[in-house]
Amino acid sequence: MLEQERIDLAKHRLCTSLEDYEAALNLFENGHFKAANNRAYYSIFHSIRAILALEGKDFKRHSTLIGYFNQYYVATNLFDKRYSKIVTQASMIRNASDYDDFYVADKTETQTQVEAAKTFYEAAAAYLNSRFAE
Repeated sequence: MLEQERIDLAKHRLCTSLEDYEAALNLFENGHFKAANNRAYYSIFHSIRAILALEGKDFKRHSTLIGYFNQYYVATNLFDKRYSKIVTQASMIRNASDYDDFYVADKTETQTQVEAAKTFYEAAAAYLNSRFAE
């Protein structure tokens, strides 16, 4: 894939991440906590996919994508360790929200997830913008 195509794909995925964050915020504000957890996770997921687009990398399995991000971006200090914790927590809560029949998403936990999605999006956007300027 050509460099400009990778940049365009990264920008597109970052826009998707922002849309998912905005959906999570809207769902949270309307009391749909399980759905908000889902969208918050996907905001983070698409932020990571945007970052990896510059390398021409993508993975079908979420766990592989997260593992790659942790190995090549967190372990190398391109991103602080807290971002690994954010994505790990978001993944666990999204799985519970989506697949555990009796999981009850509470307001405080969901608010934390929505805020974490915003934090992750902003970090990804800053990283990508710095790379676009190179």
